[in-house]
Amino acid sequence: MSRVIFDIETVGKDFDSLDPSTQEYLLKWAETDEDEQKVKESLSFYPLTGEIISIGMLNPDTNKGAVYFQAPGDPLLPFEEDGIRFECGTEKEVLEKFWNTIKAYDSFITFNGRSFDCPFIIIRSAVNKVKSTRDLMPNRYNGAHIDILDQLTFYGATKRRFSLDMWCKTFNIKSPKADGITGYEVGDLFRAKRHVDIARYCAGDLRATRELFLIWESHIKFSK
Repeated sequence: MSRVIFDIETVGKDFDSLDPSTQEYLLKWAETDEDEQKVKESLSFYPLTGEIISIGMLNPDTNKGAVYFQAPGDPLLPFEEDGIRFECGTEKEVLEKFWNTIKAYDSFITFNGRSFDCPFIIIRSAVNKVKSTRDLMPNRYNGAHIDILDQLTFYGATKRRFSLDMWCKTFNIKSPKADGITGYEVGDLFRAKRHVDIARYCAGDLRATRELFLIWESHIKFSK
């Protein structure tokens, strides 16, 4: 059975570029300056106020893959590092490449993909008029989509949903945060035109997810 891991990086819109009614709606429950700042910093979490700037894909069995990423105004040629091919394009082109690639796989693996990556990809694809080629939100128990966070929390039986970084530390896996970049800094990196750094950070997430998946598959997943 062929399988692929994927992960996305997103960036929020400039709050000041939003129309007044949207700004008012988003700030409806903000009571302090701190609340207002939190709202502005959370725009990348939602497909209505953010966009996809990178999608990474990695075959856990061959350890080869690709990262498709935005690099506005930066005419980068495709290049390869450690078995991963890096290609740039617009958000629409990134999504088209993702859908064209994933249709060749029987199952896919994510970390928190059911709650974040998959809905984000589906909605942004619709916004860009890009046709999906797979059901990214199948029945959560049929094995077509293995969300590692779902598995490690036993489908919500445990209360705390720890980050990928915390799980990596627990199992002595190199965390993508070890290189000094966190998901909260992606927006600043994008505005600073550090597009390749974001793509490499996405690749780091893929490799960490792969290691975590292999541990789950070997030592936690029950098989008769």
